[in-house]
Amino acid sequence: FCEALQHGQSGTLPHFLEEPVDAYIVKSNPIKLRCQARPALQIFFKCNGEWVHQSQHSSQEHTDLGTGLKIREVMINVSRQQVEDFHGPEDYWCLCVAWSHLGTSKSRKATVRIAYLRKNFEQDPQGTEVPLNGMIVLHCRPPEGVPVAEVEWLKNEEPLSSDGVIDTRGDHNLIISEARLSDSGNYTCVASNIVAKRRSATATVVVYVNGGWSSWTDWSPCNVRCGRGVQKRSRTCTNPAPLNGGAFCEGMSVQKSTCNTLCPVDGSWGEWSMWTVCSSDCERQRSRECTAPEPKHGGRLCDGVALATDNCTGGLCTQNRKLLHDAKPQGVENSSDVALYSGLAAGVVTVVLLIIAVTLYRRSQSEYGVDVIDSSALTGGFQSFSFKTSRQANPLLINSSMQPDLTVSRTYTSPMCFQDSIDKELMAERSLLDPLPDLKVKGQKTELCFIVSPGVEERAEYHVMSHPQTFPRGLAPDYRGVSVGTTLGRRSKNLFTPQVSLTPSRPVHKATAVFGHAGGRLVVPNTGISLLVPHGAIAEDTTWEMYMIINQQDSSTVSKDEPEIFLSPAVTYGPPGLDLSCPIAMTIAHCAEVAADNWTIRLKRQMQDKWEEVMSVDEESTSCYCLLEAQRCHVLLEHPGRYALVGEPLNQDAAKRLRLAVFGSADTSNSLGFTLRVYCVDDTPHAFQEVAVGERSRGGRLLEEPKMMLFRGNTFSLQVSIQDIPQLLWSIKPFTTCQEFSFSQVWASDQRPLQCAFSLERYSHSSSQLSCKISVRQVKGEEQILQVYTSVVENEKGVVPFFTQSDCTITSQTGSRAFKIPLSIRQRISATFDMSNAKGKDWQLLAQKLRIDRNLCYFACQESPSSVILSLWEAQHQDSGDLDSLASALEEISKIQSSGITSLGCSREEQDSEFAKLG
Repeated sequence: FCEALQHGQSGTLPHFLEEPVDAYIVKSNPIKLRCQARPALQIFFKCNGEWVHQSQHSSQEHTDLGTGLKIREVMINVSRQQVEDFHGPEDYWCLCVAWSHLGTSKSRKATVRIAYLRKNFEQDPQGTEVPLNGMIVLHCRPPEGVPVAEVEWLKNEEPLSSDGVIDTRGDHNLIISEARLSDSGNYTCVASNIVAKRRSATATVVVYVNGGWSSWTDWSPCNVRCGRGVQKRSRTCTNPAPLNGGAFCEGMSVQKSTCNTLCPVDGSWGEWSMWTVCSSDCERQRSRECTAPEPKHGGRLCDGVALATDNCTGGLCTQNRKLLHDAKPQGVENSSDVALYSGLAAGVVTVVLLIIAVTLYRRSQSEYGVDVIDSSALTGGFQSFSFKTSRQANPLLINSSMQPDLTVSRTYTSPMCFQDSIDKELMAERSLLDPLPDLKVKGQKTELCFIVSPGVEERAEYHVMSHPQTFPRGLAPDYRGVSVGTTLGRRSKNLFTPQVSLTPSRPVHKATAVFGHAGGRLVVPNTGISLLVPHGAIAEDTTWEMYMIINQQDSSTVSKDEPEIFLSPAVTYGPPGLDLSCPIAMTIAHCAEVAADNWTIRLKRQMQDKWEEVMSVDEESTSCYCLLEAQRCHVLLEHPGRYALVGEPLNQDAAKRLRLAVFGSADTSNSLGFTLRVYCVDDTPHAFQEVAVGERSRGGRLLEEPKMMLFRGNTFSLQVSIQDIPQLLWSIKPFTTCQEFSFSQVWASDQRPLQCAFSLERYSHSSSQLSCKISVRQVKGEEQILQVYTSVVENEKGVVPFFTQSDCTITSQTGSRAFKIPLSIRQRISATFDMSNAKGKDWQLLAQKLRIDRNLCYFACQESPSSVILSLWEAQHQDSGDLDSLASALEEISKIQSSGITSLGCSREEQDSEFAKLG
């Protein structure tokens, strides 16, 4: 009764003080579900819609001390087996139902799930390398589990917490916004729940620092005390130094620069002045100045005294304050007067004779103008001029008012073609010209020009001279050697009749001509090889049959034991018994990259199958002279033979230039096929000439303008690959998209063109256009891209003949037309700068102004240094035909000399002295 009263006093439905909560079964351990309510007569569990048997319930009651009401608590156990046996549409669930006098109440549903955690991570973090201050993102997707696993990160096995730079919260990923060196380490993602803990694979993070150059040091002093030398400056890769595998600094650590140190000039005494009048103390004086020349740039002062004192003699001294002749008798005085007048008369006669002699001497020298420094005569082109004499105050200058008897306007054309009126020897054999398509033979005095014109469909015309063969007599069929018969050599002036015809498998590049006292020029067409024979090099009434041949080498290395390689073709000129009075100038094209000091380049001569060094380009020599330019070298030689430029790399930065070209032609065996051929040859006209001849015979077309690429001596190979082929229109043979040349094949080739081919096939005849890219790259080196876009239909219509350069094939030119400087002006320049009164220094000033300022000892040993310097200038400017540089140099020298002559009345000796200072 009391219990019913208590329950009735509540007057409410059962209220749950504790409801069942979600639970997880770990392994095989059952879980307990609890439920508390008041006021409650009974509480039962209902699981998955079914009542749990009363026997499975465990209940107890206790009184709430605050209200005095009874609280009923009920518990049940749920096993793993019960959960696994349930196959409902939702998870296993249970709820409580409590009864009171007023009705029933239900609790919330509590789910019961079996807990687990898979072993394998869905995504493991990956190691990475990032630069300093870069962003690090490590991704982690934990294994599947119930309940869902929580993720934490370990660095070097220590827990990692978030801070201002490290964020470990977003999607389980680790994000470091600005990497520090201290962030390098081993990172592990750890996933855990109530069942287990799993560790991911360790990810190694490396924070690296790329090297940076320090500031350049100051330039070192010039390494020579006088003249042209080299100074250096350096920098180190320490700002910062590379760390943790960071890249080393790019560029050079040492820079070299040429320097010119002014040579010290030691002082020298000038002439003594006249003695002063004898003084009353029987003394006279004379003086001199240290001005011939003055000491400059740290030179030594003059040794000796500047003022000399001497006792008076010869009756000019005094005795007891009286002149000696005052104490003499009258007869002695009369005899002294006679002697005085006689001496004066003799002096006058001597002066008159000296003036007459000087006048006659100057007239005799005016035939050659003595000195020519006026450059206005040089701008007239290639014609010779006859100058009228014009006497001015300065005998060293030709007045600008001088006008040539023949006025001709100058014309510069490119390419330079020989336009000689006489028959020129032409290197064009019938056997070589016959295969040319659409060959048109015109008159006897025309020129032959082959021009590359990529993408142009018009037919090229070839105009040849009537001479079919112009090869040296006695030349053996083996074009790699020169065999000179008895018919070569000195001969009288008559017509030259060629007798030998060669048909080698590889193109033979040669030229021959007959030269006499007037000299001339010999050119091997389209090869960059030429020979200049100066005027007067061959004796009068004598002619020589001279030749040049480019020899094919079996190997590009000089010898097996030396690291030297050929940088130019081997060139032979002759005949062997050639007798010259001054050096000839030979121009040879080379493929070395000479911008940096990475090579030791030498000129070598072949003697009995062995290459012997003639000179190093950087050293002084009196046997020959080498002037190295970016793409060619000019050599002054006195002895015939076979010569070549060889190079020894000083470091891995040494590079040679390669010329890259792509040709295409239809596949004759497959109407749908098309072949691309890529060539990599030394960047010399001669090397590319072989490619042109071979492609012409194949019917190939030049599909892209050839490009230059630097190939460095770092032992890495050259890769050629084809890219961006239209996959829907064209197919290529498998495994041929990338081809490779070894380093030795490119670096020390046997002078034959390196070639690789790509065979393509179109799917239908309607596909007439082909576009793709050819990539040529050296591993860890430079890369060049050749863009191909061509019409296959146009290729099938016909082949456009071509040669490699817009050069004319006239091989020789004799006499004045072979030279840029007219002969009369050349003679006057030589007479001016070789004069003995210039004390052997004027030609040095000419060399300096023409930028020929090294190895001057070679010119000093020549009979006419100025003539040899002008021959070298001719070789340098054989293509440009521009005399402006020579004119500018002479104008500058003229201004310097004009400022040194101050008056019209100065003596010839004074002019010589001033002019000598310019040396």
